[in-house]
Parts: sequence; structure tokens; C-alpha cells
Amino acid sequence: MCIKKLLSSDVFKPCNFPEHTYIPRESKFGIEYEQRLNLALNVSGTLISIIGASKMGKTVLCEKVIPFERQVNISGADFSNGEDFWSVIAQKIGLPFEGKTTESKQISNTEQHSKTESFILTKDMVIKHFASNNKVLILDDFHYASNEAQKSISSHLKDAIRRDFRAIIISLPHRSDAPIRNNADLAGRLSLIDIESWKINELEEIATKGFKQLNVKISTQVAQKIAIESLTSPQLMQYICLSICTALNVDNGETKEITSNILEKAYKLTTSNLDYADVVNLISKGPLSKGKSRTMYSTKLGEQMDLYKLVVESLSKNPPLMGLTIDDIKERVSDLIQNDMMKPDRQKIKNTVTQMQKIITDKDDIFKVLEWKDDMIYITDPLFLFYLRWGR
Repeated sequence: MCIKKLLSSDVFKPCNFPEHTYIPRESKFGIEYEQRLNLALNVSGTLISIIGASKMGKTVLCEKVIPFERQVNISGADFSNGEDFWSVIAQKIGLPFEGKTTESKQISNTEQHSKTESFILTKDMVIKHFASNNKVLILDDFHYASNEAQKSISSHLKDAIRRDFRAIIISLPHRSDAPIRNNADLAGRLSLIDIESWKINELEEIATKGFKQLNVKISTQVAQKIAIESLTSPQLMQYICLSICTALNVDNGETKEITSNILEKAYKLTTSNLDYADVVNLISKGPLSKGKSRTMYSTKLGEQMDLYKLVVESLSKNPPLMGLTIDDIKERVSDLIQNDMMKPDRQKIKNTVTQMQKIITDKDDIFKVLEWKDDMIYITDPLFLFYLRWGR
């Protein structure tokens, strides 16, 4: 029997289920996430809430545990404009909104009676379809739904789960699905799974396991460097490893050492598929100035920058962090400025970050890469930070 040779695209899959490089992880309870999700799915009458940072493997976890034929995947963005919850789900699974059903009854050997009735889709029909076909609703990016939609969905699901309707809500931690977790009527009916950030050694396993299957040697030190640049994201780790394979021409049988030059080439190659230029440009410019010129600072990079550009530049510096306090940013900005007498105070930096948040609030989802909350600036998309570090 001929065994098909694995290609790098078979092994490293940043956008699909990584069959050959899936890494099971333990939660803080010492139990694997897969076991926790399996248990939650087996408890009838509960709603499952999965929270974790972006690109952290929440959806991949669901794909690992739940067979494809049982999954019904929708996004919170589908409800951003007040769309009807059950209509959206019905459309996804192909149930007609309205129609006619005909019931035939044999009266005698020669006579048959038929009765035709019209119907309009109801939530009861959708719930029955899910229960009888053992389907699971996976509502990803719940934070993209409007606040009103979130409250409405919470109410709908409270009733549905009592009738063997299985559902999973996936959201980001700092945009937490509060209407779900804070709903008193759902108390005792929630299975809460908080996905922790990936550790360096867990990310290293992706590289070690994958390159071994491709017969490419990788040192522990190199695997660690890649893991650090992956910014706690297994998806980004998959991207970088695939780029390394491309840089090494692995699929054509070439085997080279993964050097520092190869790593830098792979990082830049990875960013070639990331389109954040408009995002960087928007937040670096800041709001339109109203006649008053901005203070410009001479930097150690040899450029003149205003405070907006300095804050953006500070995000890209070492060590790469997905969350920074105002004091962290102030320290990084100060390190960039040439003249000690010109360094901005904490309040100026806080005002700048606040304005940056306002700029992206009403923009498309791709622009929502930052979130300013509780004196912390969160980078919600690790791919954006990676772009800042290697794509400009």
C-alpha cells in the first residue's frame, strides 16, 4: 500500500482543522478541554459558554469534539442588525420559512383521502429539528451581535435548552458574553469553559510535531523563538511554520537548517498575507486636527512622530504583549523619544489611546484590533500585532 507523502500544507493548517498538528491541552482544573466540552454536551438542558482570546483555538476545539455533520455554525455578526434568531438558524440548516404539508390517509382499497395544510416556520420546529437530528448550534463571535441581539438571544436560548436544544456560545474575554453569563434565569444551567492563553511550550509542540512529520529538523531554541513570536496564538504558529516550509522549499525535498535569516524571511512572508495597512494608517493618523498642530517628537529611530504614531510604534516593541497598561505604554513611548525633556505625561498618553478607541469603534470588524478598557489596552487580534512587528 502506497502511503501519500505529506505536504507542508497538509501538516500546518492555519485556517482549517489541523489534523496532523492538533495539540490537546489541559485546563486549569487539570482536565483536558476536550473532556470538559464532551461532558458539557452530555448534560442535557445546559448552555455552553466558551470564552477565550482571539485566534486561541476555541472553534478548533469544537471541531475536534463535535463531528462535522452535527455542527451548525453561525456568527454573532449575523445578528448585528436585529435579524430574527430562529429565522437565521432555519436558513442555515435549510428549513423553509413557509410551505404546505400533505397528509394522506387510506380509507379503503380504492379510496384515499388527502389533507393539505399550510405552515409557517416556528422556533418549535427549529428546536425539534435540532433535537431529533442531534445537532449542536455553535454561535461564534457572539460579541459581534448588537447588545439588544445578545439579550434577545439569551432569552431565546433559555427556553430552548430546556427542550434538548444544544448550543455553544463563543466570545472574547474582555467583550465577555455578559447577557449570557449574567442572566439570572440561566443560573445553574451554564457550562462555563474559559480557554487560557497558550503557553510557550504548548506552541512549541505544534512546530516539533509538524516538522517531524515533514522530516525537517528543528531545534528547541528555534521552536521557542517561533512560539514567542506567535503571541499565544496556535493559528499564528501554524502560519509561521507553513511560511518556514515555503522559505525552505520543503515540499520539493530540500532540507536546510532553520537559521535566523530563514526565520526573519518566514515572518515577513507570513505578513504578506495579512492586510492591516489601512488599520495601522487609521490609528496612526488619529482624529482630524481642528487647526491646532500636534506636538512632534524626535525619536531614536531618526523620525519625527506625533503621539499617535508613537503609541502605535510602542505596541510593536519587545517583549510582544497582547495587553499593556498605560504605564507600560508610557515607558515604551519614553524609550522611543530622543529628548528627555519632551516626554509626554501619563494623561496625554491616556487621552491618545482613548481617541484611538473612538476612531475604530464604528469601523468594520477588521479595524477593531484594539480595545481600551479598565486602564488597559488590549490587542484583540494577534495577527495585527505580528503585522506591526514584521509587516511594515
